[in-house]
Amino acid sequence: MINFDSFTHFALTDVGIRRSHNQDAFAAIPAKSRETWRSQGHIFLVADGMGGHAVGEKASQQAARDIPLAYQKYAKDGVAPALRRAFVEVNAAIHAVGVKNREFQGLGTTATALVLRPEGAWIGHVGDSRVYRVRQGRIQQLTFDHSYLWEMARRQNVDPAELQGLKSNVIIRSLGPDALVQVDIEGPHTLEAGDVFIVCSDGLSGPITDSEIGAIASTLPPEEAVRFLIQLANLRGGPDNITAVVVKVGGQPEQSAPRKSLVDSLRQMHWSLPSMILGILLAVVAIPVYLASPQLGFFMFLTATLTITAGLTGFLLHARAERRRLETEANAEELHIYREAPCDIDSTVVDKLARSISDVKQKMTEAFPKLIPETYSQFLSKAENLQKKGDLQAAFREYCRAMHELARSYNRIRTKSEMFQPVWEKKK
Repeated sequence: MINFDSFTHFALTDVGIRRSHNQDAFAAIPAKSRETWRSQGHIFLVADGMGGHAVGEKASQQAARDIPLAYQKYAKDGVAPALRRAFVEVNAAIHAVGVKNREFQGLGTTATALVLRPEGAWIGHVGDSRVYRVRQGRIQQLTFDHSYLWEMARRQNVDPAELQGLKSNVIIRSLGPDALVQVDIEGPHTLEAGDVFIVCSDGLSGPITDSEIGAIASTLPPEEAVRFLIQLANLRGGPDNITAVVVKVGGQPEQSAPRKSLVDSLRQMHWSLPSMILGILLAVVAIPVYLASPQLGFFMFLTATLTITAGLTGFLLHARAERRRLETEANAEELHIYREAPCDIDSTVVDKLARSISDVKQKMTEAFPKLIPETYSQFLSKAENLQKKGDLQAAFREYCRAMHELARSYNRIRTKSEMFQPVWEKKK
């Protein structure tokens, strides 16, 4: 079990280079106490709106706001039922807006939620935004893209990268267009110290390869990783809005759960048990009372019977509801890793990044020599020294920081029509 305060995270959204409005939205709601961590967990969500800028913005913002609230309201019923109910309710609400208002026709959004709790990571998902997990040098995609490309690949039992001539941005499932929606719920994926989770829109996963995302997110602190990933996506054209959430699992696994206090135990006790105990006590006390006053004793026996009956009924109903919750979570949440790739840092990766930095530097020197920041040279020099010493992990980190400085400076002044895509690993 991981401590509730062992997580660090950062989230950011960016309009990109080519879009005039940002239709992405996100939510990042970490649990503020151990009790909330156990009952609800840390909640992270990314939504990518569709249907024109005003329409898409409204849909994604509504999803980012209302899905976490609905999930928190229903979390006591179990993670899977709560996530599914939250997605279904918000879908109905977004759909209703589109039906009632002609100007909002086509209202829709993707929504991908990551919930981290003591037992692991849970995912609620509709659309083509993604959840990744990086573990031991490999990045794993934990969500299925609800796109025409991925659906055709599934039917043909091939990797989506093998299909040619199909557009990857044709979404076949989203929140809003239809009154009912099918929601993918999966979990719990295990949590380990050192895991890194990324939730992102396709504005990030489009221009940047999975391996690059994994290498950057696992090497840099969350805030640096998110900011660099967004700048890198923009450097490669920024064709869409870009949103990224990076969550790192730190600390050491707990050896044992802390002991609950008597007050905590009483708070979590179902009301039916105290009711039955009270009824039994009333029945015991009613015996001597009946001998002294039959009328009062009979009234106490009647009260005890009603109290015990109410408690027993409540206990049976609670047990049945709990059994259904456990069956739902046991049967419905099949775990999948839909795709994975290596993202460990070796000499080849470091060399490719260094060459990519050189390409960017050369282009900037030719066009905008005064825009090269002084901090770039500092990071570059440090990276080269670390590479010579064989510390590839640290060298990669400093190379990322050098690239980040160049990208941030270059993206500030570039035009929307200008294309430049330096890569250290070409997408297939």
